[in-house]
Amino acid sequence: MTLRPLFAAMAVMALVGCAADPAPNEQLRLTERALEQAAAVGATTEDVPELKLAEGKFAQAQADMTTQAFKDARMQAEQAELDARLAEAKVLTVKSQEKLNVLNTRITRLRKQLGDAQ
Repeated sequence: MTLRPLFAAMAVMALVGCAADPAPNEQLRLTERALEQAAAVGATTEDVPELKLAEGKFAQAQADMTTQAFKDARMQAEQAELDARLAEAKVLTVKSQEKLNVLNTRITRLRKQLGDAQ
């Protein structure tokens, strides 16, 4: 019977240990990579406002890490990663649209040449 309180206390301690948020180091690395990828495809803070949001949230996540507010840091880093990926997608969409416009212009030109040749 004396072991029951001991096991109960150990269970409570285990739950308390699980409740503490660990440092989101991996999430910060993912966010940093997402920011680098967005910059690599040509996203700039002037052209894509989401990139500026991402950089601000990433800076806030790093500040939260210094104060050991790990839950807030994780949330800010996750939001920053998503904003960076959105910025990257927007830049890639614009580039794809530009390529599509060039191809459509060439197709129109070729059709006109074929029509003139007949």
